[in-house]
Amino acid sequence: MAIEYLGLSSINGPLVVLDGVQEAFFDEIVEFVVDGNIKKMGRIVELNEDKAVIQVFEGTENMSLTNTHTRLSGHPMEVAVSPDMLGRTFNGIGIPIDGLGSLGSADKRDVNGLPLNPVRREYPRNYIRTGISAIDGLTTLIRGQKLPIFSGNGLPHDQLAAQIVKQASLGDNSDEQFAVVFGAMGVKHDVADYFRKAFEESGVSDHVCMFLNMANDPVVERLITPKVALTAAEYLAFECNMHILVILTDMTSFAEAMREVSSSRGEIPSRKGYPGYLYSEFATLYERAGIVEGSNGSVTQLPILTMPNDDITHPIPDLTGYITEGQVVLDRNLHGQSVYPPISILPSLSRLMKDGIGKGYTREDHQDLANQLFSAYAKVGEARNLASVIGEDELSPIDKQYLKFGEEFEKRYVGQGPTENRTIMQTLDLGWELLSLLPKEELDRIDTKLIEIYYPKKENEGA
Repeated sequence: MAIEYLGLSSINGPLVVLDGVQEAFFDEIVEFVVDGNIKKMGRIVELNEDKAVIQVFEGTENMSLTNTHTRLSGHPMEVAVSPDMLGRTFNGIGIPIDGLGSLGSADKRDVNGLPLNPVRREYPRNYIRTGISAIDGLTTLIRGQKLPIFSGNGLPHDQLAAQIVKQASLGDNSDEQFAVVFGAMGVKHDVADYFRKAFEESGVSDHVCMFLNMANDPVVERLITPKVALTAAEYLAFECNMHILVILTDMTSFAEAMREVSSSRGEIPSRKGYPGYLYSEFATLYERAGIVEGSNGSVTQLPILTMPNDDITHPIPDLTGYITEGQVVLDRNLHGQSVYPPISILPSLSRLMKDGIGKGYTREDHQDLANQLFSAYAKVGEARNLASVIGEDELSPIDKQYLKFGEEFEKRYVGQGPTENRTIMQTLDLGWELLSLLPKEELDRIDTKLIEIYYPKKENEGA
């Protein structure tokens, strides 16, 4: 029989302290009844002898030391899961908010996930097509990978996230099931409405499951949202055998919520005021991506974070970079030149790209072509730096060709419309078309046999 406790010892922000607790455990869910009719939920975040520190999800408004009844549930935070989740919208703790009622015949799963034996992990293979050339061609997203997008305030990461949700697929010839789990933390209502409308108008809502934690929702709820989203993704991937792409935005909101709660608990801060366990919390989330032996599904993560002051050495992008397999970096200068998406090619990379492209996956020339485009674009930077010193007129003919290549590359390859969905073949062919602006002798990263096959023939060459 569950024991019910009357009253609280103290209240501090989103935290309450309960004395005389028996047989409680860390992360256990607690149910509160305030003034006999207001119901709230919380979870135990600290135990000290018979004292329990509890985070209240809905906030501690209306709660006093004497008007609260507390009951321990005997289980950790759980969320209802079902194949019917697709096409539905939930709040940050997994409660439906789309007016369609609760999930019928739903199972419940612990939001903390199940421990995964590393030996059962399979190496990520094959790719997920986003329809965006700068990602598909140069920083390819592989199934089972975690590839974060590093953005900044004012950059179009929300628009990019919506475009990826609308366009993402397993490629042109795949008949496997694919779906998107979208988790938003601390978003404003207009941003949430933008996502909803974008998915509905493009007709992709039926294979998208949305979890929305609004900016005016309790800060503690923000800490649960990514765990709830990943629990849904794991269920759909490993029990329903689907390939799931998880988009989490914005991980900076998650980290700042953690800093706020940590401060309320009186913990000693680490770098920039964030708690010392920020790394392990990030790792707990990011490492829930992957492919498991015996299942036909996969969980791929595309977390989005805004770098404070565009500082890539800030603890949030810095720690994220340690855990994940690459990054896609958005650039403010490109955004200022009206290039969309403003992806900065040189600092972006995908460490698993080589294992999911090439013959049998995309096309045999993909890796060599990507290497050559990276190399050529790096030389564009050198030519621009030289031109800023001596003037463009004084550059050598080959440097002028690189400047021309750079302009076309940014305008036509990196830049594409927010509704333009390119196939992988269109992306690769466009890369070759841009390389044809350079002499063949400059293509030193590509096998000569591939140059013979794919380098565009010019009209006077055939004469």
